[in-house]
Amino acid sequence: MTVPDPYDAAVAPAPAQAPAPAPAPAPTPERGVLGPAHRALSIGIVSVVLLIAFEATAVGTAMPVAARELHGVSLYAFAFSAYFTTSLFAMVLSGQWADRSGPLAPLATGISAFAAGLMVSGTASTMLLFILGRAVQGLGGGLVIVALYVVVSRAYPERLRPAIMAAFAASWVIPSVVGPLAAGTITEHLGWRWVFVGIPVLVLPPLALALPAIRRTASGPADPSGPVPAFDARRIRLALSISLGAALLQYAGQEARWLSLLPAVAGIAFLVPAVLGLLPAGTWRAARGLPSVVLLRGVAAGSFIAAESFVPLMLVTQRGLSPTMAGLSLAAGGATWALGSYVQSRPRLEPYREPLMAGGMVLVALAIAIAPTVLIEAVPVWVLAVGWGVGCLGMGAVLASTSVLLFKLSAPEEAGANSAALQMSDGLSNVLLLAAGGTAFAALGGGAVGHSAATDAATAATTGSHPAAFVAVFLPMAMVALAGVWVALRVRVPAAGPVPGR
Repeated sequence: MTVPDPYDAAVAPAPAQAPAPAPAPAPTPERGVLGPAHRALSIGIVSVVLLIAFEATAVGTAMPVAARELHGVSLYAFAFSAYFTTSLFAMVLSGQWADRSGPLAPLATGISAFAAGLMVSGTASTMLLFILGRAVQGLGGGLVIVALYVVVSRAYPERLRPAIMAAFAASWVIPSVVGPLAAGTITEHLGWRWVFVGIPVLVLPPLALALPAIRRTASGPADPSGPVPAFDARRIRLALSISLGAALLQYAGQEARWLSLLPAVAGIAFLVPAVLGLLPAGTWRAARGLPSVVLLRGVAAGSFIAAESFVPLMLVTQRGLSPTMAGLSLAAGGATWALGSYVQSRPRLEPYREPLMAGGMVLVALAIAIAPTVLIEAVPVWVLAVGWGVGCLGMGAVLASTSVLLFKLSAPEEAGANSAALQMSDGLSNVLLLAAGGTAFAALGGGAVGHSAATDAATAATTGSHPAAFVAVFLPMAMVALAGVWVALRVRVPAAGPVPGR
């Protein structure tokens, strides 16, 4: 083999070279969720969440007046349960729909249904029409929340997902503080109907901003080159079963009679096989990875929300606070919730997400356990307010982290179904633990408590509740939250193993 002489190469004239091609333009750097690539989408979807949050916090204020004027106080709780039961079905439908053709269609349909339900309720002449509107609104809400999760999983790179989930949490801060006050003012001066009919118009601008960006970045099936997945009729039937079972359990929990055992048993018969078929395999035994993420979402949300439902009632009946002051004692929780969600979004904390979630569940359990101490007259009420703010800090870190981990553990074609499972775990645990807490509360002399009796000022002011009834609610919920610490330590998947539940 001949080795070229470096000297010859140095003195030989260089051959003519073609001009170097122009360098390719550098890709536009991503500057965060408000960078040029994501600004319109981020503002649009966060604004949608903001308006939904405002509606959720405002409806509780206007609902007692609406029920009284429509002569439907006896059907009061069904206005809430109708929303919940239809949203459970819509979550499953939205997950399949988004996996099949992208999140654009279920999101647009969901917002349209949400707005239509608000209009039906706001113009209702009877309580039954009002409840029908709430059911339509629940269909829209279930479609929207899952579709938004699929948008995040498709349109944002992994490093930006914690930040957009923190923005979702922050969008609840202002509504949680201003919503009840604004709704009360509107109800008093303009009428309760404007709380419902005024929101659909406000949804149009963020929708017009977000839909083109979603069409550009997240439309179509997850795998355009593969076959389009068909709707799974079996999952749709299971979704109907889970909605019917949840409705029967809610009805049984609101009727403190022996005959209530019949709808309770029927509800369980519908619910158990449906839940086992719709949640990831291994969820109930906290299998590592995705099943534990889904289970943790339910444990955290169910224990905390069920306990929070009884806080205003306890402050009004046991410490003599007005309903407004009782609600304001929890107002700071919105800010600390957003703070916890912001903390989990910091990139430097990503390697410590598992202990961060476990620590968050410790804070949640501590807050719930502290709450009944205000039953002692010597304990000032601000102790509960501070403790609840600490619990909200933990909730912000835990719930946002479950969303981030869900995206991380889901293949693109599974994002819709897994997002539906996460939201279903959240909603279903709320109704189950609230029903259990309400049953214990009623059994110990607290009175019959429905889905929202704790926020109904008139009911709260006239209920003579025994202090032990509140202890029977808070301490079991604190134990459930403490069990969430163990579940949080199982969300990480071993590096060499497959993702359970996939």
